[in-house]
Amino acid sequence: MNPQPQVCAVGLQEPLLRGERRPRAALVGRLGVGRSTVFQGAASAIVQHERLAGEGPAYEECVVDVGLDQISLVDLPPLESLHGLDDAGRVVLKYLLWGDRWPAIARHESRQPAAAFQAPDVLVLVVDATALQRDLELVLELSLLGRPVVIALNRMDEARDKGLYLHVRGLSEALGVPVVPTVAHMGKGLRELFTEVVRAAREKVCPLPQPPSPHVAGALEGLGGLVGAAEVQEAFRVPRALLVAQLAENDDYFVPELAAHFPALVPALDEARRAAGTNLPRPLHEELHADRHHRCALLFERVSRPAPRAGTPGWQFWLDEVFLHPRWGLLGSTAVFALVLFLVFEVATGLDAATSARLAAWVGGWTPDSAAGVAGRAVADALVGLVGIVVPYMLPLVLLLVLLEESGIMHRVAFVVDRGFHRIGLHGGIALPFLMGLGCNVPAISAAGGVATGRDRIVASVLITFVPCSARSAIILALGGKYLGPAGVVGIFLLILVVIGVAGRMLGRRYSAIVPGVIQDIPPYALPAPRAVLAATWERTRDILTIVTPLLIAGSVVLAMLNHLGADDGINLALTPVTAWWLGLPVALGVPILFGVLRKELSLLMVAQALGTTEVGTVLDTVQIATFLAFLTFYVPCVSTFAVMLKVVGRRQAWISIGISVAAALAISAAVRLLLSLGALWPA
Repeated sequence: MNPQPQVCAVGLQEPLLRGERRPRAALVGRLGVGRSTVFQGAASAIVQHERLAGEGPAYEECVVDVGLDQISLVDLPPLESLHGLDDAGRVVLKYLLWGDRWPAIARHESRQPAAAFQAPDVLVLVVDATALQRDLELVLELSLLGRPVVIALNRMDEARDKGLYLHVRGLSEALGVPVVPTVAHMGKGLRELFTEVVRAAREKVCPLPQPPSPHVAGALEGLGGLVGAAEVQEAFRVPRALLVAQLAENDDYFVPELAAHFPALVPALDEARRAAGTNLPRPLHEELHADRHHRCALLFERVSRPAPRAGTPGWQFWLDEVFLHPRWGLLGSTAVFALVLFLVFEVATGLDAATSARLAAWVGGWTPDSAAGVAGRAVADALVGLVGIVVPYMLPLVLLLVLLEESGIMHRVAFVVDRGFHRIGLHGGIALPFLMGLGCNVPAISAAGGVATGRDRIVASVLITFVPCSARSAIILALGGKYLGPAGVVGIFLLILVVIGVAGRMLGRRYSAIVPGVIQDIPPYALPAPRAVLAATWERTRDILTIVTPLLIAGSVVLAMLNHLGADDGINLALTPVTAWWLGLPVALGVPILFGVLRKELSLLMVAQALGTTEVGTVLDTVQIATFLAFLTFYVPCVSTFAVMLKVVGRRQAWISIGISVAAALAISAAVRLLLSLGALWPA
């Protein structure tokens, strides 16, 4: 009997929080606690900027994917306290309470909400673990708003460095809210944080009441009765405990509004405040502040204790300092990129000499005359070319990247470069496919389809076609290195970076739909398991057998038969407007340009055959060589890449990509020709 396949059932929380059910989560906190760093760690490439009521500092908002759910994440301006607010802080409090639907007491104000802004469903309070006692006062104040709260206990690494141990579970139980330790600038804890945000939005559990001390609570009973009237509650639309606290502290917003809308209550308010302070050792507002400070100090003592540092930091700590440090992380990522480039351009050369070069020399002695023999030689050339791509370039590159990913290093690189990729409209998780593109665009686009969806998948797939694969890089290094020198080669690669950046910005405007942010997961370091590495490598290279190999063989046969039948002259004549008129190249280069899409690595050979010499510099001048390389660099990578794009992004987007590639190649090569021609005419 055949064994029954194992089925894994995964339970879903329903209903899914997406679309109209998507909750709004507002990041709140004092200046400098890492609030914006948390936002940047989850933000998408498209962020909305608005001003609260058309004034004050702007807030930022984007959609973030959290598993199958989504949230609208808002980074509000800093908020130090709910008391003694300046104009900007007062506007923030209004939006926390009411969103853009202000109550009766605020409708007379000249500055009304300028944009739709739903009041947040969850408050994400970012606090500084190194200054927890001070931030706990804001926690107690915000607990009066009657909204679910999740606390991000940020800078936990700095707290440990200072010898401070915080009992996270004890703090969570005391406040009745989830508390998630984070190191936001390294991306640690962010996934757990937003998972708790979604859970809080779904369960709608508010913080435990944090009443003042008994002697203060007794003194405020008179104020509580005063604001309990239905008309007062309807006019202010704030939780009763919050309104009592604000009036008791003689808040310079709520007290004047009460006087303006309920002038008859002013004498009773003054009497209630006077009576409340009669039996207190200090004035009422000072006693309230002192009591809040005292309760925070007691809570801090309960959940914290000094702890000696646990000896010398381990290797994981130092690796994180290399890959995730705000200053040095980019250097660590650069080192990873350098390792990849070294593999592509140095190690691959030795592998190529030991494999495909020997096969090519062996096949090169076969010079058939018949059509069948020419087709057979074309198949052999295709297989040699396939070995030349896969063995020296693709397999080592993909294997290295899989090892980096399985070890946890690649996730850290993605987190560090995330902000840079935002500038071209993508998230950092797409860094791996871009690196794979240096070997071959085919597995790179397949990988992009696995890590991105929707708009990101389309934009990434189009941009990856501009990444110079090993075949194009070999042509640039061979021709450019010989005739343009190191400066010319560097200039071409810099031009590629510029084009990718500009194209990314333009495509971002073209596909301007809402792009959810992606929370970059920071897993622990791990020793890669051989079976997992081999499985992932096969998954990312199997398109070579299913897509690339048939197309490569078919392309080689078509090219060889056209050459055998003497159809080159007709093709060259048809392409004269492109080669001779637009690019200023010899007409004979029409075939290499057109059929370079079949097998890019044969472009050099076809150029030599078309020009009748391997010394290209004797036929083409420097301007023509640079123009030809610019066109070949941005022209359609190969038919195999197009076939993979059909699979990943669909027919319409694949053809759009071809159009972008051809248009970019024509425009950039013409610009290179014009600039270099003008430079040659300019006197030294």
